Amino acid sequence: MIIHSHAKDYQVTLYEDFSFLEKLLDTPNSFLVLDETVYTLYKDKLFAKVRDGLEDRFFLIKAEESNKTIETALAVCEKISDLRAKRNSTLISIGGGIVQDITGFAANVLYRGIHWQFVPTTLLAACDSCIGGKTSLNYKTYKNILGTFFAPDQIHICPEFFQTLSQKDFESGLGEVIKFNVMAGEEGISLLENRMDKLQKRDKDLLGQVVLRSLEFKKRFIEEDEFDRGVRIQLNFAHTFGHAFETMSHYEIPHGTAVAMGVVAANHVSLLRGWMGKDLADRIEALLLNIIHVDLGCLNTDTEALIGAMRKDKKQTGNSLTTVLMKEDNMELCIVHDTSEEEIDEAIRYLLTLLRERNES
Repeated sequence: MIIHSHAKDYQVTLYEDFSFLEKLLDTPNSFLVLDETVYTLYKDKLFAKVRDGLEDRFFLIKAEESNKTIETALAVCEKISDLRAKRNSTLISIGGGIVQDITGFAANVLYRGIHWQFVPTTLLAACDSCIGGKTSLNYKTYKNILGTFFAPDQIHICPEFFQTLSQKDFESGLGEVIKFNVMAGEEGISLLENRMDKLQKRDKDLLGQVVLRSLEFKKRFIEEDEFDRGVRIQLNFAHTFGHAFETMSHYEIPHGTAVAMGVVAANHVSLLRGWMGKDLADRIEALLLNIIHVDLGCLNTDTEALIGAMRKDKKQTGNSLTTVLMKEDNMELCIVHDTSEEEIDEAIRYLLTLLRERNES
């Protein structure tokens, strides 16, 4: 798959096994940024060369939201700046979305831009964030408030990595997979209804298929609106809710799971407006409940506090609350600037009641 952007075209390649990594790790003048957990899991199988002979050419990152900061990105820059190669360096990033954000930002600002390649090791990063060129860093209590657009030169996806994800991280990735297939309409919803059991068992062929389906869907939006000023904003369907759930749980609820919760809440607003029928809302809700497993004790469930967190989202442009909602007719996505606090309050209360009842059953 080729992604077209204003600065360059870049390629996404899907691999059946890890054999591609040997050549990638031999890239001249390369510097590796590795997720600490991925390195620990695969240090003997995949990263023996890094461990035994390239210690000055790699940097380990603990992939936590608290580390997705300008300080971590600058630490990567400092380590690369010690290398003999400068602007002809290639940064190879191996990990999930947090590692992608940190290293993409570093690659962008160091020497006004160096080459970089990305190996997403989480389902969440592979099906969503790896394309589109966004890099995002947190600042103080604000999520993703700093960032740039700087796409990698190549993206290498291997579903084999998803086999070692924790259940929590795997289900987070499925949250985005379900969101994209719901946005794609009846075909995507039916596919998930027929194959959810196989997907939850981490079938590698099916995971590769749904990852490519998700990226093909997203590709249309990012190529038309690379800098997120128009139609691409539709991809924030459920994210205004989702980011609030992440923030108010202190990131105990992972991104994809928070987005899945956001889909339920957003669809309830559509239901209240008469934009979506209950049958469709229930079908989508049933899919999502397969993968939403959260301890609500970690979440501040005060609706006023959650609405306050939504107002801090960087997509908000004025005093009114902006959300992306879905209409059942043609599964149209609408950027809605007049979402009322009453609608949001009712949608959040509906979601929380649903999850409490499910947790108690």
